[in-house]
Amino acid sequence: MTEIPEHLLKRSQEAKAKADGGSAPSAEVAASSDDDGETIPRSLLEQSQQEGGPATSGGGVATIAPPAMAGPSGNTHRLLTVVKSGSIQDVKANPGDKVHVWPHLLAPEFTAALFITAFTLVFSLFINAPLLELADHNATPNPSKAPWYFLGLQELLTMFDPMIAGVTIPGIVLVLLGFAPYIDRNPSNAPEDRKFAICIQTIHLMFWAVLVIIGSFFRGQGFNFTYPWDTGLHGIFHL
Repeated sequence: MTEIPEHLLKRSQEAKAKADGGSAPSAEVAASSDDDGETIPRSLLEQSQQEGGPATSGGGVATIAPPAMAGPSGNTHRLLTVVKSGSIQDVKANPGDKVHVWPHLLAPEFTAALFITAFTLVFSLFINAPLLELADHNATPNPSKAPWYFLGLQELLTMFDPMIAGVTIPGIVLVLLGFAPYIDRNPSNAPEDRKFAICIQTIHLMFWAVLVIIGSFFRGQGFNFTYPWDTGLHGIFHL
């Protein structure tokens, strides 16, 4: 390891003697007249004199640079510096925007499936939902209604041509729902940032829910429009 030059040790001894004589109130003495104003602690200089080698301190390593020539103004470059220990690289992990299918996706889906299965089992134990009698082709029920998930289409058939009610309107709805994720590509979950997706889904659900409600409760004999409080509920319930 490089030893401290003789002229530096002499300068440190003079500075120490000056400080001990009371003329220098500071606990640190300047090692050189650097422009940056850095100083060498006196403890480092004393330790370097005792060990005869480069001064070290806890958490730091002293490095010695060759003496530099004095400039035009008489100032020299720094001869001794203390380098703090620690990593010189700041490693930061970049957050990823992707997750694995297992367990981040399949685990919640499997849990939801178990919950729905348990709920359906418990619900079926307490709610009696018997099947109707066997179908009789000689006695058609009046009104004859489709299951609730097809009542929207049956209601459309009463308003439009079968080609429009059964193909055109459902096709447009399915195409819009299929293209919605590609039209609205905003990754935010805030409702104010997903106006298009929320609007199209709300319109779809409200449109279909209204048709199902009308077909379930507002259609009486001959599938004619009626008020349930006048003629009762037909099809699903009977009063």
